[in-house]
Amino acid sequence: MLGRFFYNLLMPIGFLFFLPGVLYKYRNRGGWKETFGERFGRFTPARVKELEAFHGAIWIHAVSVGETVVALSLIERYRKKHPERKFVISTTTTTGQELARSKSPQNCAVIFCPIDFLWMVRRTFKVLKPSMLVIFETELWPNMIATAHAKKIPVAVVNGRMSDHSSRGYRRARCFFAPMLEMLDVISVQSEADGERYHAVAPRANVVVSGNLKFDQAPPENLVPVNLDDYFGNGERIVLLGASTHPGEEELISEKFVALQKKYPTLKLVIVPRHAERGTDIAAILTAKKISFVRRSETKNATTPVNALIADTTGEMFRFIAAADIVIMGKSLAGQDEGHNLIEPALLGKPIVTGAVLRNFRFILQILRDADAVATVSNDDALMPILDDLIASPEKRLALGSKALAAIQVHRGAAEKTIALLEDLLKA
Repeated sequence: MLGRFFYNLLMPIGFLFFLPGVLYKYRNRGGWKETFGERFGRFTPARVKELEAFHGAIWIHAVSVGETVVALSLIERYRKKHPERKFVISTTTTTGQELARSKSPQNCAVIFCPIDFLWMVRRTFKVLKPSMLVIFETELWPNMIATAHAKKIPVAVVNGRMSDHSSRGYRRARCFFAPMLEMLDVISVQSEADGERYHAVAPRANVVVSGNLKFDQAPPENLVPVNLDDYFGNGERIVLLGASTHPGEEELISEKFVALQKKYPTLKLVIVPRHAERGTDIAAILTAKKISFVRRSETKNATTPVNALIADTTGEMFRFIAAADIVIMGKSLAGQDEGHNLIEPALLGKPIVTGAVLRNFRFILQILRDADAVATVSNDDALMPILDDLIASPEKRLALGSKALAAIQVHRGAAEKTIALLEDLLKA
């Protein structure tokens, strides 16, 4: 209680530092923005009336695009088992909001999650009147959790994870975090290691290992790959995809691409940055390296064939993976080591190249490594020979992708366990 008092006391000061970043992303990042006032607990009378139909719904909070994809997949499975349930899904980012609005099923409303000021959170709970709050992965907000707890609304974390780095920080401030974690009715985590980290912070927290919901993802129905003929022209080609890239990685990948294309003239490059607003920065890199390119945000067709495409749009990752021959997963090279979700390319049977250290996805990486189903890069210089080997051999690409798909299929089942846990909470 004392910890939350100081949190609310200092929150306005922290928000002053936080606000410029919010406004920058709002201005520069695409996605749905029409109801952005909900981030500040502001709902129009028409919106309040619209959301009355969802009183008693399960409120599922995701953050951005990645969590939203998994949350929507869970909702779809949940509805098949319990068609009477209604859902509200909230996101923090405009890109996550746009994806949720375009892909959410019937009986599912979409809102922006309020910033964790107490009055904004209380206003949102008053509008929604949810039957349960479900938080995806790591988005733990003290006032949101405490408000639900005070209203005797069950609160669950699903697909929870905690990195070593986060665990150290949580343990240092366990006098604040432990009471918050112990308010949660259940923390459903991805792995035993995640469970141990949570218990190291809050020994009395109710932690259950249910597995990783991302293993239960399925490619979108009627998935249509992006038509790359519109950019690269007709004819044979090998497509190298840099997926969810971060600063430094585009420079590295494009450098290797220039060298490899001299040996393999049909090689083409697609870069999907993690943040679409970085398209201008990536354009400058490709221009400096004299790589002909177009930006998907500016044109759907190239007037003349180019060698590279900057996919600075949102919600199309599966479509680009489906069109690729080799997938380099970002946030794992050029000094980055946190990693991104390897399951999406594995689901489509694509050969995956990633850094050798993924602090946020170690369990998934280890599963693929154990099955010899991923190509790991120990340092940036090692990227070139790995790509060269895969480009030269269609058989190796096919084998690596097939192994990746088989490896993740073994670990399905987290969705069924998670739904059962949530139903038990609702009926308790």
